[in-house]
Amino acid sequence: MTAQDVLIRLPQALFDQLQARAARRQRTVADEILDVLTGATPATEALPDELERVLAHLAHLDDATLWQTARSRIPSEASERLEALNLKYQRAGRTPPEHAESNELVHLYERSMLVRAQAIALLKQRGHDVSSLASSGSLV
Repeated sequence: MTAQDVLIRLPQALFDQLQARAARRQRTVADEILDVLTGATPATEALPDELERVLAHLAHLDDATLWQTARSRIPSEASERLEALNLKYQRAGRTPPEHAESNELVHLYERSMLVRAQAIALLKQRGHDVSSLASSGSLV
């Protein structure tokens, strides 16, 4: 793999945060920056453009809005309907329209989880303790 050198200016607070993180992990600041960039970049599978835009927009949100996003859930009606469709499928199967509806609800759930996960990752990168989000129980 080839590599490219990049010169960037970091705000002092961000540099200090990366420097402290590097010291805790006994690594260089450059290694920490590379780790953060690698974690923020999708590995292989491309996301739909609309979802890429939503995720990129999260980086520009203030912390309060990110916390709200990280705590968001799909509507309870959608969650309950997906559960009902899954139970019906286990008992007796689904009709083609129910299968399509189930797929749409799963897509909504996955999209919600991805957006929430990105909001949590950004909060963590900004130095917030996000452990309460992981221990808050149900993800839907």
